[in-house]
Amino acid sequence: MQKTTTYPNTRTFDLILTSMAIALVFVATLLLNIRLPIAANGGLVHLGTAMLFIISTLFGPKKGAIAGGVGMGLFDLFSGWTLWAPFSLVTRGLQGYIVGKISWANGRNGGSIGFNILAALVSLPFMLAGYYICEAVLFSSWIIPMASIPGNLVQNIVGLAVAIPVVAALKKTPFFK
Repeated sequence: MQKTTTYPNTRTFDLILTSMAIALVFVATLLLNIRLPIAANGGLVHLGTAMLFIISTLFGPKKGAIAGGVGMGLFDLFSGWTLWAPFSLVTRGLQGYIVGKISWANGRNGGSIGFNILAALVSLPFMLAGYYICEAVLFSSWIIPMASIPGNLVQNIVGLAVAIPVVAALKKTPFFK
């Protein structure tokens, strides 16, 4: 006999899922990262981007925005990148929202691999622009931020390469059917 767990309060369950999503983005960013030796501010490649893509695709724009923005903002606060936290909150929140919105448009609910890839690709210029503006403000230069673009591109390509097969596999589980 299979035992199922029911959640009489869906708001509580939603809060639990959102909290877990934030924690997953934070941990994937904190523990699985490589600082690129491109320049003094050449960038940080981490699997938090993959987790942002996974959560946004599986749970939609709201959870994607909250998990991406808060999870990576927390990483910035706890890892010495404190000045970046407000920018990560906004930039990664927007990226998560865009990915979720496109992946979930027209009732797809993250079920189309093609649209999931498109969603991540469409979100990329927004992420690049957000961090470019952030660095332009922090370094008072429009030239210095160009050094971070290759690292941000690599980070998103790796994130997409990890996220797409993970989402496809998870979509086959009973929880997402």
